[in-house]
Amino acid sequence: MRENARVTSDSSGDYQELVDEISELLGAPATLENRDFELIAFGAYDGEGDLDPSALDPVRTRSILTRRSTAAIRTWFEGFGITRATGPVRIPPTPEAGVYRGRICLPVRHRGVVLGYVWLLDDDDPGPSAPQLDAAMQVAARIGALLADEAQAGADLTRELRAVLTAERGWQRDMAVAALRTALGPRGDGPHTVVCVAPWPSADPDDAPSARTVPHATALCTVPWGAADQQCLAVLVRLRSTDVGTPAASAAARVLGDVRGPGVRAAAQAPGNTRGPGASTAAQVPSNTRGPGASTAAQVPSNTRGPEARAASRPPANGRNAGAGGTSQPSSAGGTPTANTTSRPPTDGRTPPASNASRPPRETAPVAGIGTPRTGLTDLATTWQEATAAARAALAEPRFAPVADWSHIGPYRLLTSLPPDSPHDPAVAPLLSPTHHELARTAEAYLDCAGQAGRTAAELGIHRQTLYYRLSRVEQLTGLDLDDGEDRLLLHMALKRARL
Repeated sequence: MRENARVTSDSSGDYQELVDEISELLGAPATLENRDFELIAFGAYDGEGDLDPSALDPVRTRSILTRRSTAAIRTWFEGFGITRATGPVRIPPTPEAGVYRGRICLPVRHRGVVLGYVWLLDDDDPGPSAPQLDAAMQVAARIGALLADEAQAGADLTRELRAVLTAERGWQRDMAVAALRTALGPRGDGPHTVVCVAPWPSADPDDAPSARTVPHATALCTVPWGAADQQCLAVLVRLRSTDVGTPAASAAARVLGDVRGPGVRAAAQAPGNTRGPGASTAAQVPSNTRGPGASTAAQVPSNTRGPEARAASRPPANGRNAGAGGTSQPSSAGGTPTANTTSRPPTDGRTPPASNASRPPRETAPVAGIGTPRTGLTDLATTWQEATAAARAALAEPRFAPVADWSHIGPYRLLTSLPPDSPHDPAVAPLLSPTHHELARTAEAYLDCAGQAGRTAAELGIHRQTLYYRLSRVEQLTGLDLDDGEDRLLLHMALKRARL
């Protein structure tokens, strides 16, 4: 069993650490469920034998994957008297009930009331000793005290967290922060961050999960999001250090796993979601959303990059519309040259990409944004603004989804600070009409590729002459010069802003 920092009685605010402590004491992975058999935390499987498919227990597997047990399983286990027990209860294996492996149940009680259960697989003979089980029951008692405290204060923390996140700047916010700090006690002075999950599937402002079912969560609440009938979920996450954001990613993955399915948890914690803004667009887009030309773009030789290559790749303005023979003309229907350029193989011998390649669509499923970790609660509202900005960026750019960290969203840190209803720049506004969607898409791809015509054409699946024609149309519509750095910056930021 892996080593874990032991939790003392004055810092037992982390269910996962307490479960890990029991696992370490008894030498077996433990799970913690509330009295309704909803999963709160579970220990890691470290032995290969535990992961042997022939040895997996269907009931335990379902509990971990779905975070709850069926009513029939609950009734079956309660038949062994666990609701009345004050000490460990051994339950024998019963294959016909789907319980392939024996159990040890440690009732979690507080002041005589059962609040949950700690479960361990019991395959060894003779199994844990009496002193080991006594020590584990002491940890279970600490879990019971924590469950009781959170059950009593949970509603108040929800109200006070919402008050902090929605209060106007000034004395109202200061009072809300003071109230939340008082409710949290010493925990309020530690490092925290905030996770924003948006859009939240339910429009009911009171429809939020319990904080005890989300790892490292101190408080949860729903907050209005966008349209009047939409909500987002705010999760106040406690950290061990402002330098380690793993607890926030775990909390985001747990919540997203509930609303998007268990499969999203691995993606939410994958290294690719923590790349910095310097990573290339093609590298960050998941393989199932990249256009057919992405692999071509990724293999552009290094000697085609740089200012000299850009100048060479873009012919003079009077030559942009020319095809191989300089005679192609724009098509009135498609906005591209009529020369049959798509049938010409690329010069490197690779199969030409499909002409209907498209950039990733806007994300529609719920995503999560994480703010910058800070110590104390004074700047909690700022952290929340960052978390909502990161969530907006993840909805706009699928390469950031399903979990975006504010420090990794690049220019969207600036763009999300603009008022949502602010008008588009007048020079770029004509390009943003539905009529010119393809031109806008082309311009954004060209700027994402740092003005490299070869990469852009490959990503879009079009011929270079088609690209040159579209870029000239962009310049005509906007009055911007794509060879001018400031004009490029304005156009690029305006196109990114339009995604929000």
